[in-house]
Amino acid sequence: MVHPLIGKKAPEVTLPSANGAPYDLKPGASGRPLALFFYPASGTYGCTREACSFRDALSSSDVFKSTECDVVGISKDPPAQQKAFVDQHGLPYPVLSDAEGKAREAYEVGRGLFNLTEGVCLSPSHSSC
Repeated sequence: MVHPLIGKKAPEVTLPSANGAPYDLKPGASGRPLALFFYPASGTYGCTREACSFRDALSSSDVFKSTECDVVGISKDPPAQQKAFVDQHGLPYPVLSDAEGKAREAYEVGRGLFNLTEGVCLSPSHSSC
């Protein structure tokens, strides 16, 4: 099934960051592609592996280095839990709290089969791809 946002302007949302400050998610504003991933819960095995894989790719992957891709992670966890997760794993990218489901709704991201993660790749021109 084709995602309904393909070819459309990516939604902008404001969510609390891991330190509790508002973070304006504005895909394309930096002029770089964005890897936006939604995950069920900070600290769980699969979510930790995914978050750390993005961390490792940002520092070692030629693809991430050559594209200067931005990465943002989003889950329903509260900011304090996100901060502990970021600090424990040394995540160099924003991790946001979507307790109310605003971003999930805006990006039409479901809960996934068995609460698995979902990702969205956004081009610098604000379109989902």
